[in-house]
Amino acid sequence: MASQSQGIQQLLQAEKRAAEKVAEARKRKARRLKQAKEEAQAEIEQYRQQREKEFHQKEQAVMGSQGNLSSEVELQTRKKIQVMQSSHQKNKEKMLRQLLTFVCNIKPEIHKNYRIM
Repeated sequence: MASQSQGIQQLLQAEKRAAEKVAEARKRKARRLKQAKEEAQAEIEQYRQQREKEFHQKEQAVMGSQGNLSSEVELQTRKKIQVMQSSHQKNKEKMLRQLLTFVCNIKPEIHKNYRIM
């Protein structure tokens, strides 16, 4: 009977050691999964930063060329405004004379569609 009880005790101890080993293996697996997840997050963050840096560089290249275009457009606009102002100054007196001539030289006449009944 003592040998049976001793055998049962050995089986219980072996089962306990096996349960501890399984629990330890589960803990190691959980730690490895957590570590892998953290490494993946770090890698994703590094990749995101790299792509963001490339995007900003391309954006600066495009925006720089747009800055040149806007200064070119502004220069052309100023030139056109100067041409219009000089044309205005040159033709202002002539137009005023024509307007005054039309306003002051009125010839009263009956309109051709007017019917006398």
